[in-house]
Amino acid sequence: MKAAFLVAPRTYQVKEIPDPICPDDGLILEVKACGVCGSDLRRWKEGPPEGAEDGYTPGHEISGQVIQVGKQVTRYQVGDKLAVAPDIHCGHCWYCRHGKYNLCDNIRMVGIFPDIPGGFAEKMVLANEVLERGIVHKMPDDMPFQMGALAEPLSSVISAHEKAGTSLDDVVVILGAGPIGCMHVMVAKARGARVIVSEPSETRRAEAERFGPDAVVDPFNEDLVAFVRDFTDGLGATISICANPIAATHAQAVQLTRKSGRIVLFGGLPKANPMTTLDANRIHYGEQEVVGAFSYHPTKHESAVSLLYRNIIPAEKLITRVLPLDEIGQAFEIAASGAGLKVMIEP
Repeated sequence: MKAAFLVAPRTYQVKEIPDPICPDDGLILEVKACGVCGSDLRRWKEGPPEGAEDGYTPGHEISGQVIQVGKQVTRYQVGDKLAVAPDIHCGHCWYCRHGKYNLCDNIRMVGIFPDIPGGFAEKMVLANEVLERGIVHKMPDDMPFQMGALAEPLSSVISAHEKAGTSLDDVVVILGAGPIGCMHVMVAKARGARVIVSEPSETRRAEAERFGPDAVVDPFNEDLVAFVRDFTDGLGATISICANPIAATHAQAVQLTRKSGRIVLFGGLPKANPMTTLDANRIHYGEQEVVGAFSYHPTKHESAVSLLYRNIIPAEKLITRVLPLDEIGQAFEIAASGAGLKVMIEP
């Protein structure tokens, strides 16, 4: 079978390797679609992590079809269509015991941890730890595989809006209009909110318009804070979501959010420069809430599969390029350029 290995910064090699052996308590998935994520792009730019200098196989936004099942597995059978997300929780730390699986102290991740090969391959093993403590959901028989792969990033977006409590009366400002930002637009609109998008890229502003926000702003050439205040009769946004890896937008979000509003830090910052600066007095005297949003409970992945299948979140608008595994290098170049939105690999 073929598998893609990240072997150096910005360098993938597609290699022929032996087919995986099915464990008695696991299964073999034939990968049908795997999305290119922002975290995949960061790793691609940096090269393989420590301990994987010879390369490893990433990919964690996965869908596929079961082609072999171990003799101890009873919940899955050959032919099942599955959507798979990366998180594997331990089940025994304080966070797991309290149902906060995404915050597990011992979390492992498919396609992110080098010892668990991901979905940029024709086939992959779903071991017992994935089936029992990971995030795997069956897809309807007539659900396209690309939709199933989109369930992973959508799960994070759904979870963030549940944490923020997005509702009918809200004005939500989304800073960043990449694939995730556009998902935020759709989920916020589905929950009844009015939405303003802030995005400096002309290309991505045009993409964002297709998802029906109430306004799209170029923050380099317009005063975003003034625009939001004018839009809200001087109050400011109810909720601001930083859907990008840029610290300056954190400070901006505090300024454009009203008293008692919520600022959601959704996009992680580069590990080499993770610090940010916020107006603490504005947060204090305005009783603003600043919250982090990382990953999700497994039930959100199940919800994402359903939302995509029912076309509440239209996958066809998000997926703008689909390439075969042999062209994975080009896929990452396209994703990094910001040309279009979601890039999908079909092994």
